[in-house]
Amino acid sequence: MLNTLSGRFLILTTVFVMLAEVLIFVPSVARFRQDYLQLRLERAQIASLALLASDSLDAELEAELLENAGVYNVVLRRDEVRQLALSSPIPEPIHATYDLRDGSPLELIRDALGTLIDPQERIIRVIGDPVQQGGLLIEVTMDQGPLRAEMIDYGLRILLLSAVISVVTAALLFAAVQAFLVRPIKRVVAQIRSYADAPEDARRIIAPRAKLLELREAETALQAMETQLTSALRQKDRLAQLGSGVAKVSHDLRNILTSAQLFADRLDSSEDPLVKRMAPKLVGSISRAVNLCESTLAFGRAEEPPPQLARLPLAALVAEVLEAERLAAGEDAPVEFEERIPPGLVLRADAEQLYRVLSNLVRNARQAIAATGRAGRVTVSAREDEDAWWISIADTGPGLPPKAREHLFRAFRGGVAKGGSGLGLAIAAELVRGHGGRLDLLRSDEKGTEFAIMLPRSAPHPVAR
Repeated sequence: MLNTLSGRFLILTTVFVMLAEVLIFVPSVARFRQDYLQLRLERAQIASLALLASDSLDAELEAELLENAGVYNVVLRRDEVRQLALSSPIPEPIHATYDLRDGSPLELIRDALGTLIDPQERIIRVIGDPVQQGGLLIEVTMDQGPLRAEMIDYGLRILLLSAVISVVTAALLFAAVQAFLVRPIKRVVAQIRSYADAPEDARRIIAPRAKLLELREAETALQAMETQLTSALRQKDRLAQLGSGVAKVSHDLRNILTSAQLFADRLDSSEDPLVKRMAPKLVGSISRAVNLCESTLAFGRAEEPPPQLARLPLAALVAEVLEAERLAAGEDAPVEFEERIPPGLVLRADAEQLYRVLSNLVRNARQAIAATGRAGRVTVSAREDEDAWWISIADTGPGLPPKAREHLFRAFRGGVAKGGSGLGLAIAAELVRGHGGRLDLLRSDEKGTEFAIMLPRSAPHPVAR
């Protein structure tokens, strides 16, 4: 019961209704006590009026009048001179006096609670105003025991009625919650479970039909999410199948191109001027095709191996990368490579993986400048602070096209160079993330492009196995 929405709602409803009834119960009992005492004053006033018909009453008649009024004696002050009184012996001293003429609500509630919690037989004096302006005041002495018994009986009847009202109200609310909330929620939960069994099946997408605005909004949002998820799963499935096919083709194509590359290398020894002029371009084209196949195969693997972190001097690694790019520039437009690495800067990284990242970024920068046909500069700089090492790769090229910036680090969608696959940046970003760092594009405009690599100083936490 406590673990269900309807059960908790039922219990809370009962508790709140009972709390409301308790707040009503206390003033009601106080009002009942006041009415009870006022009734005794009225009966005593009527009994005292019998004395007006005669100057004296016999003892039996006086006792009968007091018994019917439920009091021990009566004092009716009609003017400042004359008092009419009925009296009988009082069994014990008067315990308290209550004046009903000027009692505040809080005083009435206090006196009522005091009567309820006092089990002793007490004699009390009650003072009030006579009805119909029958005098200045009326005063009676009476036993508190019958008053307390009547108050307890009245209170029990109020509590019983409150309990019945609470149970009926809670039952009605329980049924309403079941019909309007719990049942629709259970239907949505059942639909979610059904959809989870086969998320690729579009027939299992929920169709909003709730009448409550909030539930209908939830179903509409769920429908949109399931539609997007189903579409994404279908797309990923097709891409997975396509990737499997591309991997097979790339593997076979790489073997074929490797053989072609071996034959093309022999063309360099030819004395034919035309062959000598065309051979380097042919070899370069075949090399790029081989690299593309290898990148596709590398990206198609489940994940890159975890980095083998070790301390290494960054200046030597950057110098090796820049030297390789200088050799690869060939007949491209003049590209100047600048290195701004503090000589003593040592960081912790996987040398092979960091080389691949830097080589990819520097190569992209060189190719971007070469595509313009104008001279340019590629600058690699680094700095360190208390938390991380920062490596910057900036160029003076034409900047990235808008489409490349939108999908910069997504495979097959973020290609920078014309005809590029976009695998290089995707792999580079993945390698940097493996170090616990990140690869960001700081700027890209007509003045050039700048990437930043952040590698944290703190060692990664060991992974539990």
